[in-house]
Amino acid sequence: MLSKDFADHFAAEWIDAWNSHDLDRILSHYTDDFEMSSPYIAQIAGELSGILKGKESVRAYWAKALQLNPTLHFELVSTLVGAESITLYYQGARGMAAEVFFFDPSHRVSKACAHYM
Repeated sequence: MLSKDFADHFAAEWIDAWNSHDLDRILSHYTDDFEMSSPYIAQIAGELSGILKGKESVRAYWAKALQLNPTLHFELVSTLVGAESITLYYQGARGMAAEVFFFDPSHRVSKACAHYM
């Protein structure tokens, strides 16, 4: 079970990492074999399923996304806590976004699903 304190700490660190544009810091939250889904994966990474698996695949995708959005900045609106996941609702580069994070036993993200308006 995830605590509200853990969720709030994760949210603050995740937002700060993205706003720093430090890809290694961003990726430090994730397991080596995590899975990422986003409708932008098809556009940016060319993977029509919208799903990438593994830190290196996602690294290439996020590096390109950061290059395309050099002023990228996120503003956290709300953190929602589930039993084994949290959802961050935030103002992103293209409008409102919600991202669901599933965690392994060491509290690193094993799966993330991004949703956009």
